[in-house]
Amino acid sequence: MLAIYGVATIIIFLVLIITKRLSVITALVLVPVIIALIAGFGYKEIGTMALAGIKQVAPTGILLMFAVLFFSVMLDAGLFDPVIALIVRSVKGDPLKVIVGTAILTMLVHLDGDGTATFMIVLSAFFPIYKKLGINRLILAGIVALSVGPMHLVPWSGTSVRAMSTLNTDAVHMFNPNIPAMLGGIVWVLFVAYIFGKRERKRIGIVQFDYEHNENLTQAQRTLRRPKLILINAILTILLITALLKGIVPAPVLFIIASVIALIINYSKLPDQQKIMKAHGANIFMVSSLIFAAGIYSGILTESKMIEAMASGLVNLIPKQHASTIPVLTAIISMPASILFTPDAYYFGVVPVLSHTCAQLGVDPLEIGRASLLGQMTVGFPLSPLTASTFLLIGLAEVELGEHQKFIFKWAWGTTIVMTIIALLTGSIHI
Repeated sequence: MLAIYGVATIIIFLVLIITKRLSVITALVLVPVIIALIAGFGYKEIGTMALAGIKQVAPTGILLMFAVLFFSVMLDAGLFDPVIALIVRSVKGDPLKVIVGTAILTMLVHLDGDGTATFMIVLSAFFPIYKKLGINRLILAGIVALSVGPMHLVPWSGTSVRAMSTLNTDAVHMFNPNIPAMLGGIVWVLFVAYIFGKRERKRIGIVQFDYEHNENLTQAQRTLRRPKLILINAILTILLITALLKGIVPAPVLFIIASVIALIINYSKLPDQQKIMKAHGANIFMVSSLIFAAGIYSGILTESKMIEAMASGLVNLIPKQHASTIPVLTAIISMPASILFTPDAYYFGVVPVLSHTCAQLGVDPLEIGRASLLGQMTVGFPLSPLTASTFLLIGLAEVELGEHQKFIFKWAWGTTIVMTIIALLTGSIHI
């Protein structure tokens, strides 16, 4: 019976968010609470289960809050401005250099894991160049979409945070094994950018012109820039990422300390710090509150044994000799799954069942998380109609969603396939 209640929870949750009857946060909280009451659990039991879930995701929620703050400070302070200026000056009027430069800049800017910020920065820098040279704007939207894909595996992206919170793990166990696959995806994207660039160079030729990115900055953006602190900010960022990958200090603590240091270094006056906090507070609240709401959802499903019951039922349907193929199949379909599932629906609804099924069949459940991250709302999110940032991308590039999907889908799936092969070769997932 618990399995039926678990399935009902997931289906109702999916229907409510897909049909937009409830927001994701309210659905994450209300659906499991109501189903638990119907299943016969008391108020105290539900409260205890929910609290257990919140405690599990608390480190992840804190990590996300302060990771967003840290990288927001770096963007406001202008850490990436010299890179943008260098790339824009270097590409000149060569379509090949422009397209490859677009890919490189997108990857660097997307270190913050925020698709919206990345699209705004890169499109504002390169759209005038594409327009001036007459480069196909589908290539602009497509190469930016491809470039954020592998980089979205960073452990502070919203997608990775969902995976880690659902599987109750950390960056060392979720992200580090996928680093070779991520690097392979980056090489693939640069290869695709080269192919597109060669085609456009052949079609258009090379046109010489002058363009300065800094001219497009608003007065408010200029006042927040700290050009004299770029070297210090770069060193701080490198040290942060190095410490994160080595697992020297727990990631949430690391980002709290780094964020405070970044704020003090760049904005020593209290009014300036308050200005930064207010500017990014809404975004920080939205992403972090989602994680804590997910804690209630996963806590009730897990502590009530609903997920265990569903997994047991699924185990009976899958022959044990084929259990090892589940992570590979998950990886292969992960990118197209972005068209069908929101990250919340997938990571809070599908992944728990798959991971518990794998655990009962003797397969490492973390492999499901790593496999999912090879495409589901990482490579796939800039093509999905279920994410708002996709419409920002196509809007800024002035292309239609259908044209964008048709143009870049096979290349995006190619990224996932390449990363899946490398993940298999390096042991991130097994078969």
